[in-house]
Order: sequence, then structure tokens, then C-alpha cells
Amino acid sequence: MFSMTRGSIAVLLVLLNTICWFIPVLLAGLVKLLPVSMVRRAANRVLVWAAENWISGNGWIERFFNRGRTRWQVTLPEGLRHEESCFVVANHQSWVDIFVLQRVFNRRIPFLRFFLKRELIWVPLLGIAWWALDFPFMKRHSREYLERHPERRGDDMRTTIRACEKFRHRPVAIMNFLEGTRFREHRHAQQASPYRHLLKPRAGGMAFALQAMNGSIRTLLDVTIVYRPQRIGLWDLFAGRINEITVNVRRVELPAQFLQGDYENDPQWREAFQAWLRELWAAKDAEIERIGRS
Repeated sequence: MFSMTRGSIAVLLVLLNTICWFIPVLLAGLVKLLPVSMVRRAANRVLVWAAENWISGNGWIERFFNRGRTRWQVTLPEGLRHEESCFVVANHQSWVDIFVLQRVFNRRIPFLRFFLKRELIWVPLLGIAWWALDFPFMKRHSREYLERHPERRGDDMRTTIRACEKFRHRPVAIMNFLEGTRFREHRHAQQASPYRHLLKPRAGGMAFALQAMNGSIRTLLDVTIVYRPQRIGLWDLFAGRINEITVNVRRVELPAQFLQGDYENDPQWREAFQAWLRELWAAKDAEIERIGRS
């Protein structure tokens, strides 16, 4: 009962925090529609300021209600800078992952932008905030759909390029869950994944983003997240039901050959990039196993 009450109060405070910071986000987003570059730059600064304060508020609420209940083990590389663009990848298990990434990286690196499904723009409050903050909204086409409509091939690439063009001249941290969806045992079995704790990585989104950024992103932050217990959700986080959260961040310099390339039309480049990601994923799988045994 106490856990239920504590979690309910925490969730209510997060909702109030969201509403509070949504107001300046909405106003700055409307101002940003004005076709004046100086005004748009100022609006972008206000948007990021409001979003970072929203994240700080959520983190304070979680820490206050989970004192002595949830242990955080965070390992960060040296030299993280708010002014340096980077690409961020992580294993994906729950919506809690987003909260964890925001708390760990807030004000340490540029504000995180995620690739989102287009349908998420209709999420109350957050959808408008994501739009105002230039989160890329993607509409993925299935293989079956592309077979019926071959003229739509390349839509993902064109959408990614348009989204990333906004970030070429300002610091950005682009986040991508390479597995494409949250880890579940049935998905793991359907894929016949070669990894014990991960789904297969999808290379296309990251490759398209790197291509669109035209060499301006040279750093990868490889994040491994492990929870105890493993099956968790946002309610479990705010109700204090997660005993431990381990976050290990590894800084990787992107190989020069992958800073630019043609993923769709260069099969050798595509295979080399996929092989590199498979190696990265195998190392992450081994790290999750090691953390689980410690």
C-alpha cells in the first residue's frame, strides 16, 4: 500500500512538472514558426532550456521518492561536452530507458533527440513538445509494403536527411535504439537472435543519420543498461520497485570510413557497417552477461 501511495504521488508530480514546462515549450514552439532566423535560434535555446529543466525536475522527483530503494551505478567516460555532437545507442527494454538516458546525460551532452514513430506526435503534451524540439518523426514501411509500392523505397533516407539537416550547424545528440523495439523473449525467439540478451541491431537508421550529418558526428556513446529485477516499467521506477539500475557508457570514435557512405546503393559499405555493428552488439551482450553475474 505504501509503495502504491508513493508511486501515485510521484507520478502526479511528474505530470504537474510536465504541464508546468509544457507552457514555455508551447510558446517558444509557436514563436519558432516565425520565418526569422534570429528569432528561431532564440526560440531553440528557450526550448532546450525548458526541456532540460523538465528532465531535472523529473530526476529530482525520482530521487526524492526512491531514496534508499533504487541504487544507481553509473559509469561515464571523461571528456563529455555539451557542445560536442554525438550519436548515442543503447539496448532497449522499457520506457524507463528514456528516463534513464535523459537523467544520465542531461546537461552533459547536447539535448537528446530520438527518432520517433510518426503516430507518437498525437501523445498529449509530449507530442507537441517533441515536434517543437525537432525530434525526427519517422514513418517506417514494411518489406511487404515496399514490395507492393516500390516507388516508396528511399522514403526513410529522405525523411532522415530532412530531419538531420536541422542539426548540421548546432550541437546535437542523436539517440537510436538499434534493436528497433523493446526486448521481449518472443521477439528474441522469432528473430533467432545470436545474442543472449539483445535483439538484432538494425543498421539502416544509424547509417542514414550519419550520412545525413555529412561527417559532423564523429563520436558514438555506447550505453548499456541493466535493471534488477529485469522486468520493469515506469510505474515500477516511481514506486521504488527497481532495486538497482546499472548504466555503463563507453565512448567510441566512429571509424572514418563510416562517417560518409551510401548505405542503400553501396553493398560493400553496407556489409562493412553491419559487420561493425554486429561486433559492437556482441561486446554489449557480453557486458550485460558480466553485469548480471556481478
